[in-house]
Amino acid sequence: MNTNFEQLGLIAPLVEGVSKAGISVPTTIQAEVIPAALAGKDIIGQSPTGTGKTLAYLLPLFQKIDSTKRETQVLILAPTHELAIQIQRQIELVAKNSGLPVTSAPIIGDVNILRQIEKLKEKPHIITGSSGRILELVQKKKINTQTIKTIILDEADRLLDERNANSVKAVIKTTQKDRQMLAFSATMPPAALNQVKELMNSPVEILSTQSKAENKPDIEHVYFVSDRRDKFEVLRKIVRGVNIEQALVFINRSDDVELTVDKLNYHGLTAAGIHGSFVKEDRKKAMDGFRSGKIQLLVASDLAARGLDIPGVEFVFNLDLPEDPEVYLHRAGRTGRAGESGVAISIVSPREAALIAQYEKVLQIKMLPKHITHGKVYDKRTSNKPK
Repeated sequence: MNTNFEQLGLIAPLVEGVSKAGISVPTTIQAEVIPAALAGKDIIGQSPTGTGKTLAYLLPLFQKIDSTKRETQVLILAPTHELAIQIQRQIELVAKNSGLPVTSAPIIGDVNILRQIEKLKEKPHIITGSSGRILELVQKKKINTQTIKTIILDEADRLLDERNANSVKAVIKTTQKDRQMLAFSATMPPAALNQVKELMNSPVEILSTQSKAENKPDIEHVYFVSDRRDKFEVLRKIVRGVNIEQALVFINRSDDVELTVDKLNYHGLTAAGIHGSFVKEDRKKAMDGFRSGKIQLLVASDLAARGLDIPGVEFVFNLDLPEDPEVYLHRAGRTGRAGESGVAISIVSPREAALIAQYEKVLQIKMLPKHITHGKVYDKRTSNKPK
């Protein structure tokens, strides 16, 4: 796809924000949803997990919100507390990366309602949460739904099942009739589709079969658990044990690139780095060294790796795991290009290991646990055979 985010009609702060997150090219669902959402249309979007549906609706929402008004303008309904919190984190990331003064609050059940009422006094622009608790607060007149301009149904098929449909529809009924509604799901059975259509005004139906994870079938995803202080030593052992000639090494913070390069060189590996604030000459020197084979490991932040296309890279390392699964997928996609196979290797602390299950669920990939002993890599569960 040749479209970029700017061509979709997004303002500069949002384009720069997605770039900071390491995303430069919109997915199919994003390219189709964003212009339609900006135009105020009701939308039914169906696309596999891991194709960026959340950003597809958040980006146009951020652009349409009038941040000068202290009123709630967007309501995002999710079927589970876990998904609501995940969406909230994504909202916070977009706000941080774009610098737009958009405020938000998660409103879910099983949380102290008095604290939520206090938070609602701040009139957040976006409320994300479960329909049951939101309906309760609407009935208590703690949420004014008359100012709601847009409603999002995330995982609409589940929101309209027997368990959730009544409270979801009750919340929607309290809003103005001319509000915009967007509904998204990985699957949309006919019954759910009909219910969604009844709630909308002449919706645009967008069906995308693209799955970025499926488009990279030859990438193997593996991870090693290590104490944070031992990560460099584990990386060194893997590089030597597997005889890796060259690899990209991703870290989360641009500020840590030079420190990481120094540590890798200290451990006997030939490394260079690139980050967003590098001058062109330094970036070119590092890239030329990597392309010529003089540099074994190229350390990069997500921003610096934007637009990076180096054919023949078989291995990508994550020394830090990004919170956003989409960013992980972009990193992994630097290998396995042009039909070649590749391996994405994550070295994770016990604390970061919790993200693995989230990646597997959201991206529909399998990440295999490994460990290295005496220079040989083994499966974590059955450590009697070298891999």
